[in-house]
Amino acid sequence: MGKVALEELEFFAKHGVLKEEQIIGNRYRIDVEVETDLEKASKSDNVEDTVDYGHLYKIVEREVNIPAKLLEHLAGNILKGILDEIPKVDNAKVVVHKYNAPIGGVCKWSKVTLERSRKSAEN
Repeated sequence: MGKVALEELEFFAKHGVLKEEQIIGNRYRIDVEVETDLEKASKSDNVEDTVDYGHLYKIVEREVNIPAKLLEHLAGNILKGILDEIPKVDNAKVVVHKYNAPIGGVCKWSKVTLERSRKSAEN
């Protein structure tokens, strides 16, 4: 078992509960980590034997560009895309950071972390 990760992916998108957030938009940082068997790839040196992180990125990019009110919803959609499209992934974790959350005070970011396993997704 091993892990493949993409860290500090940066996007500008229009997520949020407030109307202003949906119009103006904001910066988001996303971290993705997946668990998979990397033993075959470690021996073959063939991208077909691992999780292609280019595919991971495309899933995140696609889902970030679909407006959502909640970060939890966005993270869940990213996880669903990963588990639906990449059969090699056994477990996945997504962290969504929203810069300057509108809370009425100083806040670098708010963040939501979701994890899902293939077994729980199939049930």
